[in-house]
Amino acid sequence: MTDLSTPSPALSIVVPCYNEEAVLGALLARVRKTCADLKMTDYEIILIDDGSQDSTARLIEDANSTDPRVRGIILSRNHGHQVALTAGLSYARGARILVLDADLQDPPELLGEMMAKMDEGYDVVYGQRMERAGETRFKKTTAHVFYRLLHGLIEIDLPTDTGDFRLMSRRVLDIFLSMPEQDRFIRGMISWIGLRQTAVQYNRDARFAGETKYPLKRMLRLAVDAFTGFSIKPLRIATYTGFFMAFCSVLLGARVLYGFLSGNTVPGWTSLMLVVLIISAVQMMVIGIMGEYIGRLYMQSKSRPLFIVDRITDTAASGDQVRHAQNQKTEKTLENSST
Repeated sequence: MTDLSTPSPALSIVVPCYNEEAVLGALLARVRKTCADLKMTDYEIILIDDGSQDSTARLIEDANSTDPRVRGIILSRNHGHQVALTAGLSYARGARILVLDADLQDPPELLGEMMAKMDEGYDVVYGQRMERAGETRFKKTTAHVFYRLLHGLIEIDLPTDTGDFRLMSRRVLDIFLSMPEQDRFIRGMISWIGLRQTAVQYNRDARFAGETKYPLKRMLRLAVDAFTGFSIKPLRIATYTGFFMAFCSVLLGARVLYGFLSGNTVPGWTSLMLVVLIISAVQMMVIGIMGEYIGRLYMQSKSRPLFIVDRITDTAASGDQVRHAQNQKTEKTLENSST
């Protein structure tokens, strides 16, 4: 929850971090230089430690001790990138908010171009990747297929080849923070809001240091959240598949009946097992798709807090202000739970 007890800066830069000790210094240096080049002094950098196992949390605290514009949100455990980003956004106080990953694949130097676009009246300016350096052919291919397939299935206009790297206005952030879903696909949620949105195209750099925090397992999980969070078409596909298999079963039954009446029945254990396996596979697929949606409803019904903050590192705020912000966060969580 935004801390309204302290003056609001012109810009909040929100960066989720997980095991980013190797890149944190370079990240802060480039962000500060970018702001200095733009002659911008009224800004804050919010670094969210998502349960890191290295010295990321300590480095965030050290950065805050030397620069009060750096605010640290230390989460109680690893909640995942999308939830950690939500945590940082909920504490952002700026009139404009830049979302940036810690790995520096998305250049903070695009801030000036994004700010210029927003000055034209846009509410969201998102980065759209033209090239993806330092990534395997497999990842590039799967990302290409994912965005095109997602664009065809979901019921919102989601730009292709975009991540969470974007600049958004305060009113977009306030709308986003009112959305209480547990399973988050933030770029889809921002696109769902609508308003005026535009792209800034760029070539994505290779990771500055360290290892990717999005292995295949997490990419698949994000894909499932995207498909099930913004479309019921997978359920419809399951329904259509069920009707198709029922139609095939009728044809197969007619074929069997014709063979029985004409006396041309031949023992066919192999073909029978093949049919059983196909039908069983389709049934399991349909049950699995339904289970994804039911599971989301079950987790949402628990109304648990989206994240737990261990501590806030903010030398610019007094202890009373920090407690005020935490109380506001608790009240907001209870309001969302009651609704």
